[in-house]
Amino acid sequence: MSLLVVNNLQKSFGGNQAVKDIAFELNSGEMLALIGPNGAGKSTTFNMLNGQIRPDQGSIEFNGESLIGLSPRQTWQKGVSRTFQIAQTFSSMTLAENVQMALLSAHHQLYTFWQRATHFKRDDAIEFLRMVGLDKDADKACASLAYGDVKRLELAIALANEPILLLMDEPTAGMAPKERNNLMALTRELVKSRQKIGSGLAVLFTEHSMDIVFGYADRVLVLARGELIAQGSPQEVRDNTLVQEVYFGGGKTFQFHGT
Repeated sequence: MSLLVVNNLQKSFGGNQAVKDIAFELNSGEMLALIGPNGAGKSTTFNMLNGQIRPDQGSIEFNGESLIGLSPRQTWQKGVSRTFQIAQTFSSMTLAENVQMALLSAHHQLYTFWQRATHFKRDDAIEFLRMVGLDKDADKACASLAYGDVKRLELAIALANEPILLLMDEPTAGMAPKERNNLMALTRELVKSRQKIGSGLAVLFTEHSMDIVFGYADRVLVLARGELIAQGSPQEVRDNTLVQEVYFGGGKTFQFHGT
């Protein structure tokens, strides 16, 4: 059974239909890219998946349960995590404290007084930071980090509830090429390591960099004007004439460097 099954997903804002009858599946252990030009409906799709907005029509089945009507916090507690195009961190807190805040939420203790929370599962927080290579900086202020490290911290925060589905919205936006590849290579390694120990993780990510899409995705979904116009392996999507038309106006093919 697929981990995530989306059928007939639709959403309109006034007279604008942002998402039209989207359907796809995602299996544990997969990295699935969702691509498309600006305004294609990618963010709207993400916002429906993690409960920020409710679809007008359609179904979202996650791990055998419907996510329709659940809040972002409820989807988080069911094992769906998300990172954002603009990193969501507490700049005045240390790296460890940022992860501890996520652990408080994951353990339903969000309203614990912060004086006590500074000691809440600190060892676990350090371990999540270790996963992304930031454990030695645990007591640094988040505000002192370079942007690439902030994105890695956000990934550690997203992992704090031990998700089985990770939604990454433009994970490499604003990053230098080396940082982009490092972050996605780290994500892929986390997926592989989780599979090895039997606690699977699936990743759905949006991305504008075709190098990242074709270098790290197992499969690719392509949206245009709210509709799913193509899906398949990176090579199949790369060779798809309709996708080439949408991105380049026809006659050109994708050029990218492998990772």
